[in-house]
Amino acid sequence: MDGGKKIWVPHPHDGFKLGRILDIGVDTITVEPFDAPGSAISAPYNRVFPAEEYDNKDVEDNCALMYLNEATLLNNIKVRYTKNLIYSYVANILIAVNPYFEVPELYSSQTIKKYVGKSLGTVPPHVFAIADKAYRDMKALKTSQSIIVSGESGAGKTVSAKYAMRYFATVGGSQDNEETQVEKKVLASNPIMESIGNAKTTRNDNSSRFGKYIAIGFNKYNQITSAHMRTYLLEKSRVVFQADQERNYHIFYQLCASASLPEFEKFHLSHQDDFDYTSHGSCPDIDGIDDAQDLFITRDAFSTLGINEKQQMMIFQILSAILHFGNIEITADDNEGSSIQSGDKSLGVMCELLGIDTEQMRKWICNRKIITVGEVLVKPLTPTEASFGRDALAKAIYSHLFTWIVEEINKVLSVSSTKQNKFIGVLDIYGFETFERNSFEQFCINYANEKLQQQFTLHVFKLEQEEYVREAIEWSFIDFYDNQPCIDLIESKLGILDLLDEECMMPSGSDENWCRKLYTKHGKHKHFEKPRLSNIAFIIYHFADHVEYQSDGFLEKNRDTVIEEQLNILKASQFELVADLFQEPSVPDGKRPRSSTAKKLTVRPGTQPPKGQKQHKATVGSQFRMSLTKLMETLNATNPHYIRCIKPNDDKQAFSFEPKRAVQQLRACGVLETIRISAAGYPSRWTYNEFYQRYRVLATRKEIKKKDMRKTCENILQKLIQDPDKFQFGKTKIFFRAGQVAYLEKLRSDKLRACGVMIQKTVRMWLCRRKYQKIRKSVLLVQIYGRGLLARRKGLFLRQTAAATKIQKTWRGHSKRKDYLRMCKAALTIQAFTRGMFGRKYYNHVLQDTKSTIIQSCVRGWLARIRYRRVRRGIILLQSHCRRRKAKKLLKLLKIEAKSVEHIKHVNKGLENKIIELQQKLDGKNKEIGVLREDQVKLNNLRNEMEKLEKFRNSEAIIKASSNKIVDLEQIIVALRAEVEKERGEKLDLVTEKEKMKGELEQVIAALTEEKLSLVKELNLANETIEQQEESNKAIIAEKLEEANKELLEELNENRDHHQRTLKEYDRLQQRFENLQGELRIQDFISPIHHPGHSRTASTVSVASLESDRPTEDETEFKPENNEQNRQLSNLQGLDQGYGTGRKKERRQGMLGDVVWQEGQHLPADHMKTPPDVSENETRSPVERAASPPRALENGDVHHSPTHQNAGNRSSSPHKEEVEKTRRKSGLVRGDKPIKKKRLKKISKGTSEEKKDVSKLDLALLIKLQNRVKDLEKEKSRLQGELERNTVDDRPRSRASTLDDPRITIKMQELEVDNSKLREELNRLRTAVAEDPAFFDDGEGSKAAREFMDQFEALQDELERRREECIQLRGILANRSLETGMVVRENYEGDSDRLNEDQELALAYSTQKQILRMQEDQMDKMQKNFHIKERELREQIEELKVDNERQQKLIGQNLTLTPEARIEATMQHEITRLTSENLDLRETIDKEEQQITKLKKALKIYAKKLKSMEEIATRMSKKPTAKFTPGSDKSDILAELEQLDISRSVSGDGLPMVKHRDREYMGMLEYKSEDEARLIRNLILDLKPKVASGMLPGLPAYILLMCIRHTDYSNDDEKVRSLLTNTIRAVKKVVKRGIDDIETVSLWLANICRLLHSLKQYSGEKAFKSENTPKQNEQCLRNFDLSEYRQILSDQAVWIYQHLVKTLQSELHPTVVPGILEHEAIAGLSAGKPTGMRGRSSSNARDLEEDHTYSLEHMMKSLNHFVKIFHVHAIDPELSKQIFKQLHYYICAQALNNLLLRKDMCHWSKGMQIRYNISHLEQWLRDHKLQDCGATAMLEPLVQASQLLQARKTEADVDSVCEMCSKLTLAQIVKILNLYTPVNEFEERVPITFIRKIQEKLKSRPVESNDLLMDTKKVYSVTFPFNPSSLALETIVVPECLALGFVNRV
Repeated sequence: MDGGKKIWVPHPHDGFKLGRILDIGVDTITVEPFDAPGSAISAPYNRVFPAEEYDNKDVEDNCALMYLNEATLLNNIKVRYTKNLIYSYVANILIAVNPYFEVPELYSSQTIKKYVGKSLGTVPPHVFAIADKAYRDMKALKTSQSIIVSGESGAGKTVSAKYAMRYFATVGGSQDNEETQVEKKVLASNPIMESIGNAKTTRNDNSSRFGKYIAIGFNKYNQITSAHMRTYLLEKSRVVFQADQERNYHIFYQLCASASLPEFEKFHLSHQDDFDYTSHGSCPDIDGIDDAQDLFITRDAFSTLGINEKQQMMIFQILSAILHFGNIEITADDNEGSSIQSGDKSLGVMCELLGIDTEQMRKWICNRKIITVGEVLVKPLTPTEASFGRDALAKAIYSHLFTWIVEEINKVLSVSSTKQNKFIGVLDIYGFETFERNSFEQFCINYANEKLQQQFTLHVFKLEQEEYVREAIEWSFIDFYDNQPCIDLIESKLGILDLLDEECMMPSGSDENWCRKLYTKHGKHKHFEKPRLSNIAFIIYHFADHVEYQSDGFLEKNRDTVIEEQLNILKASQFELVADLFQEPSVPDGKRPRSSTAKKLTVRPGTQPPKGQKQHKATVGSQFRMSLTKLMETLNATNPHYIRCIKPNDDKQAFSFEPKRAVQQLRACGVLETIRISAAGYPSRWTYNEFYQRYRVLATRKEIKKKDMRKTCENILQKLIQDPDKFQFGKTKIFFRAGQVAYLEKLRSDKLRACGVMIQKTVRMWLCRRKYQKIRKSVLLVQIYGRGLLARRKGLFLRQTAAATKIQKTWRGHSKRKDYLRMCKAALTIQAFTRGMFGRKYYNHVLQDTKSTIIQSCVRGWLARIRYRRVRRGIILLQSHCRRRKAKKLLKLLKIEAKSVEHIKHVNKGLENKIIELQQKLDGKNKEIGVLREDQVKLNNLRNEMEKLEKFRNSEAIIKASSNKIVDLEQIIVALRAEVEKERGEKLDLVTEKEKMKGELEQVIAALTEEKLSLVKELNLANETIEQQEESNKAIIAEKLEEANKELLEELNENRDHHQRTLKEYDRLQQRFENLQGELRIQDFISPIHHPGHSRTASTVSVASLESDRPTEDETEFKPENNEQNRQLSNLQGLDQGYGTGRKKERRQGMLGDVVWQEGQHLPADHMKTPPDVSENETRSPVERAASPPRALENGDVHHSPTHQNAGNRSSSPHKEEVEKTRRKSGLVRGDKPIKKKRLKKISKGTSEEKKDVSKLDLALLIKLQNRVKDLEKEKSRLQGELERNTVDDRPRSRASTLDDPRITIKMQELEVDNSKLREELNRLRTAVAEDPAFFDDGEGSKAAREFMDQFEALQDELERRREECIQLRGILANRSLETGMVVRENYEGDSDRLNEDQELALAYSTQKQILRMQEDQMDKMQKNFHIKERELREQIEELKVDNERQQKLIGQNLTLTPEARIEATMQHEITRLTSENLDLRETIDKEEQQITKLKKALKIYAKKLKSMEEIATRMSKKPTAKFTPGSDKSDILAELEQLDISRSVSGDGLPMVKHRDREYMGMLEYKSEDEARLIRNLILDLKPKVASGMLPGLPAYILLMCIRHTDYSNDDEKVRSLLTNTIRAVKKVVKRGIDDIETVSLWLANICRLLHSLKQYSGEKAFKSENTPKQNEQCLRNFDLSEYRQILSDQAVWIYQHLVKTLQSELHPTVVPGILEHEAIAGLSAGKPTGMRGRSSSNARDLEEDHTYSLEHMMKSLNHFVKIFHVHAIDPELSKQIFKQLHYYICAQALNNLLLRKDMCHWSKGMQIRYNISHLEQWLRDHKLQDCGATAMLEPLVQASQLLQARKTEADVDSVCEMCSKLTLAQIVKILNLYTPVNEFEERVPITFIRKIQEKLKSRPVESNDLLMDTKKVYSVTFPFNPSSLALETIVVPECLALGFVNRV
């Protein structure tokens, strides 16, 4: 150094001062400062630095300084800071100085555009430049990047990170205007995280009290697709305590500032000074900050991120509860414990806001539960312990809420449909901190900074030097500070954290013990020191400074303990979010948690863990160490970029720069060490290949040597950079000085720009030439078309002239011809009238003669008849007198004979024959009457049809009728002209009338013609308008489709969320129930302790006392069940109180809920009906729920046997007897003990094992077994029927026969008296019950009420029975009296006394009664057998009819079809016929194949043995070993060969056999490109469903997959693209061709889904490989990514699914209304029509034909047919469930719409029929295991409609009807009630008042849709759940029937 030269000398306050050299000593230099002339400063050589010539000069990159050292760096930063230039570089490290004021236009959008795509050094330093470099490196290098922002608190780290993310959001944002752009949500997360994670400290008004690492994901197009945030070490202690002049988290002050908002009134907030948790720091406000406005910004950010208003209010409610929690006053009580006053307002508000029990929280804040081996103790807490527990719970609530918000933000930010390619991470973590009192939080923060500094050191220093050494370039080593020893002190084995965790595990661990262990273990460590005046503190020498930590509180903060009882109370909160905060997420083994922010909470155990089992729970320190390790792994795996934030002063003042503080921060963050390396090193480096690829554009062809890259690079650099010191060549890389890469980039961009200009020039020239050629061609075309137009016009003129001439000629001929025809017609008319006149005259003359003759004959006959009657009367009188005398004599003889038995038998025989004859005549008459009624109905229908045709004739029909009328009038005129001689005047009038009518008709015709023309014009205009509207609506339809898709997705998410919420609600209620149980148990346990008369400590409670208080297992298990079953059986004996009443619902809730069914027992159909809106679990206690059977047995696994159903249909006994019979059959009454649970477990276990075994069967074998089982069931039912008929007992005597007693009148009178008394007694009981309100209350009264109601129902049953008997007796008496009167009048001239003179009638009657009884029994047996045979024959006839109709339809369709279509239909019919034979043929083929295999083996053995025999014969020609005769058969030969083989094997003389090794296949199929068309044709186009059903299910899909695998194996992308494209087209063609064929569509839906699942399974993606075998994982695709084709296949599967659903709906359509509404499964229930209803005429062909041909059985057969097809083609079960769900919705919609339009269907009996028919569908779903697919819910509207028809409709039942009809709209309910029509006189119409009350009641229901009719075209969205296949591809063999011989297995 020369004297007088400028130099920088260190200064204690200013850092460095500029001066000149005065003296140079041996060890020091004396300098005179420029700002203090005359003074001198001495400094050592190593602390003095040379200065620049111009000290006010500033540079952007500090590496460009002439003298790069600490002083010049500090001066450059200071000079730039004074010029408002806060950014500068040190190599690639950005230095940012906090200006503490808003720099104008520093972060505007124009500034961002300025930095896009610019290299470092080309634009001024900025945080945008670092962000752009990271973005460009990610694009160019295809690697992830990280930006590490570090610095002290208040240096501006958060702002720098925020603007870096803003740059990425602007540059990497998607171009389309999507509503959910990730970049907007990333920016929206900043206000939220600042409000809940930032707070005011003494150093920073907005200090981040947590660390975060935000990874922004980019796709392959470098657009933002997602983001993810990880947080580190939230400072929870700030929630309950703040230092002086500091604040709590911003969100609390924002809530307090907004307390006046209406929606915040329920939070009971006030000023922040009123709360203990926000008043510690005495600093409620921050200058320039509006907390209320910040809350508005925070809420807006929440809404942007998709957190709805309800969730936001719940978050604010929890935060408000934390504030009130801090105000709870805990006072000391007399027993050294603590308590909370009962009127503590803060406690009540807090519990109300959190939805928890106040008393429980009051108790467990001041107490703690301790459970030992056999005792439960409640230990009171001191006020200090209780306060500490309160604060710990408040911190836990805030920490969990913070974690939940971060997780919700990550869910929103990570939702993206595109795959993430790379990411850029931004790390904003707390800086190095040191305060007067440093605790656990500062220790963790400084530990994190040590790790980050180590990473920076490794990246900048160690890696730099190692790189230079490895590349063997000239470099001198530089010593640098390594902080690895300090990190080892903290995290190594037995380090500070390990000792802290070890002390936390000790039961009696304390902070003092931990400090003593630190002193003992690390007292001699160079980075550790013990303070002189303290035994509870320690000092650590960090890289930035030494920090003294106070150890008190370290253990508690590391444990992070919260009392378990308090957490259990919060888990049982009635608010879902509060309960969710403390639910531990279930993480499967081997899977990482959803977010790194999830922290485990160490809970004080309330129960003792099992012996031998240790609970290892991660502490806060260990969790923080693990998260830091993961962070370091992430940073090391990415390319880091550094931003070092510098705080210019500690007072947060603008325009103030403290050099000393700046130097400390620069030294702490390693910038000064970076300067030293950059000054002597090479910061930029390129590999030779990369440099060549990047800068080869700068070289000429001669300079490039492809075989020697290094030589090429040397040639390029020697030409471009003249100074050889600016770069060096290593072994694999080129190293550059700072600034050289920017220079090369500038040269490269200039060269590329020149090339671009050349390309643009050439392209523009080509475009202009092309445009000129197009214009010239257009001009020529215009000339050609113009000349052609003129020629065509001339030709048109010539044609029009010739046409006009021809028209004139034709018109003139037509006019003349018309005149001639009119004259001919007039002459013919005159002739006709004349001839008619003469004919009428002759007719009148003949008529008069005939009439006179008839009159004469009638008069003569009348006179003769009078004379005959007079004579006949006299003769009869004489005969009667004589006969009377003979009859008296004969009467005496007959009386004597009447007493004999033979006479009685003879008389009865005649009576019997007469009765039979009369009965036959009566049946014949009834049949004739039925035929006549049918004819009458048909006639009425035809008449109605004629009336309708007359009403709806169109204008053309009117014109035709008018023309016919003209013809009639002309005929009348012809007839009148015959009388022209007599009535000439009348003729003239008629002619004039004719002319007038003709004119009127012509006028009418003209008017109709004009109207028709106007209508045509209007129609054309309407068509044009419709076309315009269609064009305009296309965009609207597209938007609506998008909205519909979004709504469907939202609905799906809502359904999933609802399911999750339901589970969470169940967990919450379960937790609450457990809490209450624990409370009750504790109360039982501690009752002796708190007894006022006896004081007992917790230690004296014995185990025996606890066990004695517990209920026994038998009491808890069997007693409630027995009571419940007895109550249910008593309820079953009563009668119903009506449909839909409240009492019935209460009884039905407990009918079958707790009954345990035995295996093999069945329920009758009548008792399987339970209301859909009654939940069983809600009406049962937890003990009953625990003892109830599995849901599978309750919900439909119990099947109905045919015998039970038939018995239920035939039953006609009273209700009580039917209930008893049902109980005996179903097994409800089985002794006094219920069935035990072990039996149910065995049953469920057995069924699960059976399911596993069944799943292993082959599909074909399963179908065979099913068919065989069906045949056996039919045979079983037939044999069962015969058995019943053979073993049936004699039929009981009819009731009518027992009523012939002479005292029957007296009995009737007694019954009537009893009935009247019963009525009066019932009325009194009803009034008494209605007036007593406590009758139905809970307790003992409810039991008495139930018993009373049971008795009441039994009495009512008896009353009904007696009433029926009275009616029958009266009817019989009336008939008897009529018959007796008729006999008396006919035989005894009205004298009734003579009828029974000698009691002979009684004797004859008794004898006749016995004979009739015998005959009646015989008739009953014969009739029963006849009915059985008739039913069987009718079933056969129905089947034959259905088959016949189907054949006729096919024949009719074939006659109407074209020849090609006829052939195709015939083939289709033939396919269906042959399908039934397929299984038998396949079985035969299998047997034949087995036989062939055996024969082949035999032939091989025979050939080998024969060959060996020949060899033996040659050697032993003289002694043959075996002889074969020509007559021996094959079996003898084989037997001999086997014996020979055995003997040879024993003797050892035989030769070894050569065996073929089985070839191992790779599961691929090879084909040639030219055979692709044959492959598609044979495999897809020509494949028939019949052939496919006999093969492996999904075989075409597997074959295509194996072909795709081979193309992937050969890496032939064109071949795989062609194969997939042609496959998709072929499948679409096949489906379109067979769109109406269910089997074809089902076949290809199954194969497309299987191909889609297989492509996913073998794609190699991790999500689809979890269930693969190791072999399948090896067979995954290696070269191709077919995700786009998977999407196309998924779309095609959806298309096929929609067509399949439409086809199935069209198949079911004819059977819906006849099967559900019109089918009468309960015979005789709907015998009559509603009163006042007209006969419904058949208005269409369907009413005449289909109503009588379809029934419920046809619908069930169709559904069974569908299931069979799906099983044959192996459609996925989940997809099959979705199909049947859609079909049942269609059935419900069709049936309900038809019901709403038909008045004859709306009555009570029809509702019963509909409900019974629906039960068959529900049973069908259960039989096919489809009850869980949602199909049952689809039938809910129709079920509720049938229940509405059956329900009572009084004003008292309004509420029950409204609750019952939850799935029906208001319009539907009102329509059904208006259409309701009574069937008989016992029913009444629905009152208008009832309908109005229903309307008023349902107005409060939320209206979703008030449509009357259901949408039959509604289609639910379909999903294809991933279903991997376990089939090994190498085992698949292509069958020969596919004709794929050109395909080879590989």
